[in-house]
Amino acid sequence: MVDTVLRGAEVVLTMDDERSRLTGVDVHIAGGVIAAIGPDLQVAGAESVNVAGCVLTPGLVNTHHHLYQTLTRAVPGGQDALLFGWLQTLYPIWSRFGPEEMFVSAQVGLVELALSGCTMTSDHLYLYPNGSRLDDTIAAAADVGLRFHPTRGAMSIGESDGGLPPDALVEKEAAILEDCIRVIDAFHDARAGAMVRVGVAPCSPFSVSRDLMRDAAILARDKGVMLHTHLAENDEDIAYSLEKFGCRPGQYAEDLGWTGDDVWHAHCVKLDGQEIDLFAKSGTGVAHCPCSNCRLGSGIAPVRQMRDAGVKVGLGVDGSASNDIGNLMGEARQTMLLQRVQNGADAMSADEALWIATRGGAQVLGRDDCGEIAVGKRADIAVWDANGIESAGSWDPAALVLAGPSKVRDLFVEGRRIVASGQMVTIDTGSVIARQNTLAKRLWERM
Repeated sequence: MVDTVLRGAEVVLTMDDERSRLTGVDVHIAGGVIAAIGPDLQVAGAESVNVAGCVLTPGLVNTHHHLYQTLTRAVPGGQDALLFGWLQTLYPIWSRFGPEEMFVSAQVGLVELALSGCTMTSDHLYLYPNGSRLDDTIAAAADVGLRFHPTRGAMSIGESDGGLPPDALVEKEAAILEDCIRVIDAFHDARAGAMVRVGVAPCSPFSVSRDLMRDAAILARDKGVMLHTHLAENDEDIAYSLEKFGCRPGQYAEDLGWTGDDVWHAHCVKLDGQEIDLFAKSGTGVAHCPCSNCRLGSGIAPVRQMRDAGVKVGLGVDGSASNDIGNLMGEARQTMLLQRVQNGADAMSADEALWIATRGGAQVLGRDDCGEIAVGKRADIAVWDANGIESAGSWDPAALVLAGPSKVRDLFVEGRRIVASGQMVTIDTGSVIARQNTLAKRLWERM
């Protein structure tokens, strides 16, 4: 790999512990790592990339997604429903997916994330119809070039047993655990700089049994991988937990081994004060998904209270069937705005929102090698052009969450440029879009 020097950045937002801003500096990338930061760096034989007038940030980190859902954006019948009704509209469509649908939809979702400045993303795939496997999305991520944290999700309780999903989409619990072992052994990389790390992720308390939740936690810790699920997403979720389990979701999670620094939960819109304290004390992380929460009418998550208590919080775009858009810079802006609506105009700064979108997400995913522009960290860097229309007239070009831009000029992952001048380098975006639209039309016609 040839060394690269990013030359003459207007501002580098390091997202280090002091949230330092550096002006007029170069960044030297070597072997996938940030090797040096300073003015007028001289590196023999290095490729030079002019970033004058640009803002550099660590790559954004997406801590919760359902990539397969990019094939079901804006589906009629699900556009105006709450969570449970929305799921019941979409389950029959998803049951018709196969390996190609999983692969292509993941490609599209990953490209969309990359163009919004995302260098590392998790994915929660919890249904496997018609021969689909987690391998399909891992292959898509390798093509696109993003750092990937796929999770082997699952549903095991269908409608006939009192669960929400149709019986055709659930799996036997022994088979779920067996496949978790298979994909961890095949793909998980625990080393610093890893491009793929696998997690274990039963879908939710209303689609799997207590036994599977407990066994999944035991398996994950035996294998040294992280745990992920949905929790406390809306009022329906809380009511289900109280009725079925006789406790709130936080207590349910703690009882089954689902708290700790190797666990992160998606949404957590309805956590109460005791649950926030539990997460803070145990090191449990949260994937905050503000746009999806708004789209489904779930509410405003208590992010300010979580952060003040010391809970690790990152951002998630969630699935494109409940968000419709996969832009992480948009999620950062929405996070800031909602916390101001809920808690006052000084409740969250643009800088804090961007910190959550970068360093915060890396912490949630257990990646202390990412999320920061500093010597020795992985070279995951987003280059934002502050010379365009979105930044015109801005007195603070570093205030990206306030004034934009919302799409990157260049994106580097492990030192490799995967976006250049706003276009994907690693994949033919046009052909992927065309195939995605063909698959979506075919699904529509079948339904």
